[in-house]
Amino acid sequence: MSVSRSLGLLAAALLLSLTAPLAAQDTMPPAPYAYRQLDDPAQEAKAQALMETLRCLKCQSQSIADSDAPMAGDMRHQVRTRIAAGEQPEAIRAWLVERYGDYVSYAPQNKPIMWPLFAAPLVILLLAAVLLRGRFRRGGKQENGE
Repeated sequence: MSVSRSLGLLAAALLLSLTAPLAAQDTMPPAPYAYRQLDDPAQEAKAQALMETLRCLKCQSQSIADSDAPMAGDMRHQVRTRIAAGEQPEAIRAWLVERYGDYVSYAPQNKPIMWPLFAAPLVILLLAAVLLRGRFRRGGKQENGE
């Protein structure tokens, strides 16, 4: 057997071994509470309200309540299981944000590092006003012959 052929077979085997876990993940049955509601209507209402504020990480910005992705089903299961155990929605949100990052929440937390995002438009408007004021003042002086 030639070296190039054995390298090709080795590469194919390696590729197959890496893609098998990904394919197996989508074929696993959904978590019990992925599509089944809680028996207590008050708890289910809390779970639904929370799930509508959490973003599916695999979809085009759908909430986990609206998404059919397996990952969203797992997240719905986690939310319902934790609500049924008596955990508060904000504690569940904090756990999911810690696990997946701020992107998972449609209601981002106000953190000190975010203040430039809110201040930047104001600074740009102020800078534009100063530049326009100077430009109009200079234009007016040229018209008056100064």
